[in-house]
Amino acid sequence: MMEFTQEQQAMREAVRKISVEKIAPRAAEIDETEEYPKDLEEILREQGVLKLLVPEQYGGPEGDITTACLVVEEINKVSPAVSQIVYVSYATTLLMLHANEFQKGKYLTKMADDKLMSLCLTEPHAGSDSAGIRSKAVLNGDHYIINGTKCFITQGAVVDYHFAFAVTGPGQGSKGISAFIVGKDFHGVSVGKNEKKMGMRGISASEIIFDNALVPVENRVGSEGEGFKVVMKAFDKIRPLIAAQALGIAEGAYQYALEYSKTRFAFGQTISQFQGIQFKLADMVTSIEAARGLVYRAAQLIDKGNEDVTIYSSMAKYFASEAAMKVTTDAVQVLGGYGYMRDHSVERFMRDAKCTQIIEGTSEIQKMIIARIILAF
Repeated sequence: MMEFTQEQQAMREAVRKISVEKIAPRAAEIDETEEYPKDLEEILREQGVLKLLVPEQYGGPEGDITTACLVVEEINKVSPAVSQIVYVSYATTLLMLHANEFQKGKYLTKMADDKLMSLCLTEPHAGSDSAGIRSKAVLNGDHYIINGTKCFITQGAVVDYHFAFAVTGPGQGSKGISAFIVGKDFHGVSVGKNEKKMGMRGISASEIIFDNALVPVENRVGSEGEGFKVVMKAFDKIRPLIAAQALGIAEGAYQYALEYSKTRFAFGQTISQFQGIQFKLADMVTSIEAARGLVYRAAQLIDKGNEDVTIYSSMAKYFASEAAMKVTTDAVQVLGGYGYMRDHSVERFMRDAKCTQIIEGTSEIQKMIIARIILAF
């Protein structure tokens, strides 16, 4: 069994209470209307969840990745969409890892107050191939001029800042990419299309358009050409959060299917008495516990300052997301025809689970990373 500190347990219990009392009653409505739940954002902010990873010197509680995973897991048991509000707040990890003191003082304090920042990387021609982005940044005096279009940016329509990436060294591949802090109100920055998604509804996945966008030189994070290294290091710490998201989704679907199986009668008995259902439930809970071990091993290694966490982050993200897809699919099957109907949350969990296999590196990318490390390519 994983061991957590009193502070971590207290945060988990507080978020569990909010999830059950405030978020769960709204989950189906948010999915149906696809409207952003600003009121729930404020509730999470008041609890301190959205500034959890901000250091004390910048106004935050200086929480750790393990606590963040516990928070994400709890919310995902009832609403994966709402958990995306929390997830996007953890883009502060990018600032903590790579920003200079001036940038941290200016922007982390804003994150601790009431601002949100997106990870603005994906482009129409560059998803898993992050090094293939085409947005360009050209230095012109004391500003960079950025042109390009990003897509599928989580919370792109509502955040205040973007941690964006663009090419400053054409022809240099991954070594030609640089990172920038870009305000939503900077000249030349606009929101384009908001995608209609299979799941995670109510949370925007947007185009962010840079049309001769003006970004001060002081907003470049790190040196020119360090952007790819910046985002790859950040993924090591972000991926366990996606894994925790998948874990919570699987738990929510499993619990629903378990309770349903105890009350649904067929052929004169509850369906939980049939071996076919029992085997599904056994598979589901075993996958969940295996995923839990990987998620919190990765998280705790990160919190201990272990530098060699890439393989653990990738294994956690890969296994947990695959488990979430399998568990939610089985949960729908346990409910039979009812599982296919929107009246039951397992249908929503199944749609939401698919996202975890894709974002921040697909399952195939995670397997490539794991294989590369164990084969020492």
